[in-house]
Amino acid sequence: MRSARFTVLSSALGLAGICSILSPQVLAQDAADNGGTTAGIYRGATTAVRFDVSPPLRLMRSTEPAISEEEEVDDERPSGLEGPLGPQDLDPLVQAQIGINAVSPPRVVFDAQSNVNLAIPPDPNGDVGPNHVVTMSNLSFAVFDKNGTLLLGPLNNNTLWAGFGGDCQTENAGDPIVVYGAGHWFLSQFTSSGPTFFNCVAVSTTDDPTGTYFRYAFSTGNNFPDYPKYGLWSDALYIATREFRNSPSGPFAGVGAYAINLSQIIAGVPNPTMISFLAPPGAQPYNIGDGLLPADLDGTTPPPAGSPNFYLGSMDNGGPYGAPQDALTFWKYHADFVVPANSSFTLASTLPVAAFDSQFPCGAPGSRACIPQPGTSVKIDHLGYRQRPLWRLAYRNFGTHESLVTNQSVEAAPNISGIRWYEIRDPNGAPQIFQQGTYAPGTTDGIHRWMGSIAMDAFGNAALGYSASSSTTRPSIWYTGRLAEDALGTMPQGEESIVDGVGSQTHSSNRWGDYTSLNVDPVDDCTFWYVNEWYPVTSQSGWQVRVGAFSLECPVHVGDLDNQSINNGARWIARVNIQIHHAATEQAVTGATVTVNLQGIGSRTCVTDSSGACRVQVSVPDSRPQVRFTVTNVSAVGYTYDAAGNHDPDGDSNGQTIVVLQP
Repeated sequence: MRSARFTVLSSALGLAGICSILSPQVLAQDAADNGGTTAGIYRGATTAVRFDVSPPLRLMRSTEPAISEEEEVDDERPSGLEGPLGPQDLDPLVQAQIGINAVSPPRVVFDAQSNVNLAIPPDPNGDVGPNHVVTMSNLSFAVFDKNGTLLLGPLNNNTLWAGFGGDCQTENAGDPIVVYGAGHWFLSQFTSSGPTFFNCVAVSTTDDPTGTYFRYAFSTGNNFPDYPKYGLWSDALYIATREFRNSPSGPFAGVGAYAINLSQIIAGVPNPTMISFLAPPGAQPYNIGDGLLPADLDGTTPPPAGSPNFYLGSMDNGGPYGAPQDALTFWKYHADFVVPANSSFTLASTLPVAAFDSQFPCGAPGSRACIPQPGTSVKIDHLGYRQRPLWRLAYRNFGTHESLVTNQSVEAAPNISGIRWYEIRDPNGAPQIFQQGTYAPGTTDGIHRWMGSIAMDAFGNAALGYSASSSTTRPSIWYTGRLAEDALGTMPQGEESIVDGVGSQTHSSNRWGDYTSLNVDPVDDCTFWYVNEWYPVTSQSGWQVRVGAFSLECPVHVGDLDNQSINNGARWIARVNIQIHHAATEQAVTGATVTVNLQGIGSRTCVTDSSGACRVQVSVPDSRPQVRFTVTNVSAVGYTYDAAGNHDPDGDSNGQTIVVLQP
């Protein structure tokens, strides 16, 4: 396919009167300009500096990963504003035991890309769409079907911008994020060479991640956009960055907050509006810490009309920024794409939380040697010392209430890591911590759990995936969860493994993470897909990305029963066509075995096809006036049959029993 390239020049932005370019002067606002750090500095509205439409990704000339010398990607520098640590509090919320309930084992597990670029850390993450799973890492990506069959890759991340021109094409710089939503895939990376820096965003033109992409380069001016995190919302693609002036080693400028008009980028508009703020550290650096997370939408119900996006940070009174309390900083981003100057990015609330300690003992100040592993003296990074929550901040609108969930690594007890997790409700009203807990069975079994990611399904159940390691347990990928009716602040649904580690990491950088991702399948809205790293063999940097899918409570039911009778000489055929649907989305369930009792005859089974349909029929003599069919069970791997949810939209049955009359 021929590429349709469109380069946007700064002298012809097409947004005259409402937009301004991100000039170095604006981007270099000093922290003193915002001493209170309770509102971001409006930096204007601009647009992409480069745009085109790619050929189908599956047909593009591959940019194969090049194995060269080992490379540490983005050293994730401290802000330079760190000071003495405060009091190290005891955590009153520690869950010291694994839940007594049996959580379901994963129903799909597969390895994604390995460290084909010799890069460390991997920054493993992914997302799931109707038919595909896409994983990204430093510095490659891959596309799979939902059975784990490799469809494309692994390829260098900048393959997405091959032939695009500029730094997005020439740099394979790292910190990738992939999200799926609104029927599109959004794949991203930053650039790091400067002097002008970019967030590179590729938006699939359909829900096929191997097809064509709208490709954009959004400038962050002279600020290097470290640790970019993305949140898909109803009105915009939101981005948060840790910005350093002039270079990755420059002084810390603050947290960048960007909103890119969603309707424009999914339509392939060459000059979409991007609104930008900078929240400098000012005199209260704990209000932004080491980064903020934008809310990322899960589920089928959008936020209420006009809702802002929410950004979340974390402060620890024992941390390095002089925080007065343990709390979450709750920011609201209102993007006005009609009059961008009316947009706002403000610290709306500071939410006190139960005491926690983010400072895990890692040796000398600044050391990443934290979590022990078997067979080596090398320890791996905990990252709790970074004053921020971990990817994702997952939002869901349940209709009766709105919820946000996130997590962070903490020291749950002396020398034992754990995961503090939160659920926030009423985000655009009076935000409150609805529940919080610290998952740390390591206080009992000595195994550290950290580097987590959390999300909720359509039924309000929450799953938490994470890394696990100790001096006797090699770095592994495990998960736990809670049902909506479980006691608040607990994860009582037991613990399961996506993979038990075989190797340990021996790289002197000690890097691990820096983040992972847990996402919810849009087809059933109750299957969790978790992406993390593990080591199949002890090595310096031989990590492997691993993907696992599991559920906590995933009901299916009959979505339709239709009867049919057919003359057949002295006999007739009674037939029932059955549709099996996911309870949360009413989408088709493939591969479900349906058991049906035929009154006076016996049982029959059928298996649903890709449309969720199957049929049961029987030939009976003309002397029989009717046949009664009753669905007695539906069986599908990873799902439970909810007979109470059976229904029939056309009303010719109760969704469970239907009578077929002789023709």
